[in-house]
Amino acid sequence: MPAFEYQAQDANGRNCRGLQEADSARHARQILRERGLRISRLSGAKKSRHSGRHAQAGTRLGASDLALLTRQLSTLIQAGLPLEEALAAVTAQSEKTVVSNVLAAVRSRVIEGHALATALSAFPRAFPELFRATVAAGERSGHLGQVLERLADYTEARQASRQKIQLALVYPMILMFASVAIVGFLLGYVVPDVVKIFINSGQPLPALTQAMIATSSGLRRYGWLLLMLLIAGTGAARWALRQPRLKLRWHVLQLNLPLVGPVLRAMEAARFASTLAILGKSAVPLVDALEISATVIANLAIRQRMLDVARSVREGGTLARGLERSGDIPPMMLHLIASGERVGELDSMLARAAEQQEKNLAARIALVVSLFEPIMLVLMGGVVLLIVMAILLPILSLNQLVN
Repeated sequence: MPAFEYQAQDANGRNCRGLQEADSARHARQILRERGLRISRLSGAKKSRHSGRHAQAGTRLGASDLALLTRQLSTLIQAGLPLEEALAAVTAQSEKTVVSNVLAAVRSRVIEGHALATALSAFPRAFPELFRATVAAGERSGHLGQVLERLADYTEARQASRQKIQLALVYPMILMFASVAIVGFLLGYVVPDVVKIFINSGQPLPALTQAMIATSSGLRRYGWLLLMLLIAGTGAARWALRQPRLKLRWHVLQLNLPLVGPVLRAMEAARFASTLAILGKSAVPLVDALEISATVIANLAIRQRMLDVARSVREGGTLARGLERSGDIPPMMLHLIASGERVGELDSMLARAAEQQEKNLAARIALVVSLFEPIMLVLMGGVVLLIVMAILLPILSLNQLVN
């Protein structure tokens, strides 16, 4: 159905603008007049910006875009706007073509009579299962605005947590790449020119200097081959991680690493608890919420254990006992969840447990990053020291000969 942009005045004389879908411009004017609007301008909407026909089912939205449109939609719905008008307003407000196209397609399905959750399911990569299940629960309960507000808070919190982790890893990654670049430059260009003097002297060189010369010569001759092997190895690793069995083994190995494993467990536990809390507050049944929360977990080994927890709860077991058997949830979180089950306040206890786990996760990440930086500095200093020693040893040998 074609879309038309309009500018008009409402019954109170206030200017308004928006997007109206209709069979023709005349039909659009009729619809707007029936809404009590006096039209000042009406024109066809640009397809590249407003047409939902160009939105593909595989379209992906960024976390920041999803959080922003959820916040805008919840604000408009709680202000009393019908869902169709709220979607039209958010579509017109969006400055990104991808977002506006997806929202226009969702709005078209809503106009056709579909529920909002059903319309969102046409774009599974843009709106995750957690998002769709929460919206469906809000529609069933009749409190879609409040549910969208909680969902916006959750999405913004997840985005903020992800940004904190990324910012914490920026400096160590820069330090690592700088170390590799400096060492490569020293071995490829500085060491050969300096050591050439000692080679021409005809004196025997120390073993460390000979090893450094061989390493430098190998890098200059076969550097391109090493680069090709690195690219091929990266491609092979990406292919292997697409295989379910190999990916599962890799995820199990990650959990057993000394420093990385505890951080990954804490991260997945916080993600699981916060997801389960938002679903529980949105009146999603516990078993369904557990299955959806399990799909949010990135580590396949922990995901399988959480699905086992969902099956045990479906069979009549308690949530705290199932999580305790899985071994992936910290003891403090287990105590809070068990207490919430006993007093009938599982949702609030899950939210408190998720908040506490987020704080513990931030502390763990800060600890790992604080350890990574001095380790990189020590390794870089050790390599530079070896290079300097490889250059100084022949000089000391020449001084002894001269004396």
